[in-house]
Amino acid sequence: MALNLYFLRHGETVASKTGGFCGTSDVELTPEGKMMAKDFAVAYSDLEWTAIFSSPMIRTIATAKPLCEIVGIEMQLRDGLKEINFGQWEGKTPAEVNQQYHDEYVRWQSEPGWNAPPDGERAIEIARRSSEVIEEIENSYQTGNVLLVAHKATIRIMLCTLLGIDVGRYRDRIDMPVAAVSLVEFCEQGPKLKKLSDRSHLKQA
Repeated sequence: MALNLYFLRHGETVASKTGGFCGTSDVELTPEGKMMAKDFAVAYSDLEWTAIFSSPMIRTIATAKPLCEIVGIEMQLRDGLKEINFGQWEGKTPAEVNQQYHDEYVRWQSEPGWNAPPDGERAIEIARRSSEVIEEIENSYQTGNVLLVAHKATIRIMLCTLLGIDVGRYRDRIDMPVAAVSLVEFCEQGPKLKKLSDRSHLKQA
């Protein structure tokens, strides 16, 4: 059996509905987001899980918790799975950022890998810290099903890193709606994408 990494974006939050920048803000799931977490847990509870990792944010812990409770596995929290720090843009809408930080916003949109929001993080920094978590998992679990519950930008950056896609293109190449599941299998030839942004487990997607 190969090592299978399942990537799950957290369920719906108010910020994910409005499109505001929400990285370090520790927001809760909406009632709909909590239902998404339960839908995932029910749909994936029959898998034999080896380990469950989560970002230490409220929204990711709440998303991982239903599955942990069903299968009886304690989640392991890792800071490396946190969302990108949007710095001074935190809590603002893209329109507000474009107006107040136009030049920085244009640079970030064109090349987020090497440009950060003021006082925020670059994509290459997220790639570095999240890769440490994946390396830990590879060293600890050579086979089995491992779940990582994280965030929109972080998951897309991790997938780009694993699949050899330019990290600076993570916003252009990969879509990642709330409660979406992606699967990467670690085979002899390296990481292979088996599933991307799947939401068929949701009762009302």
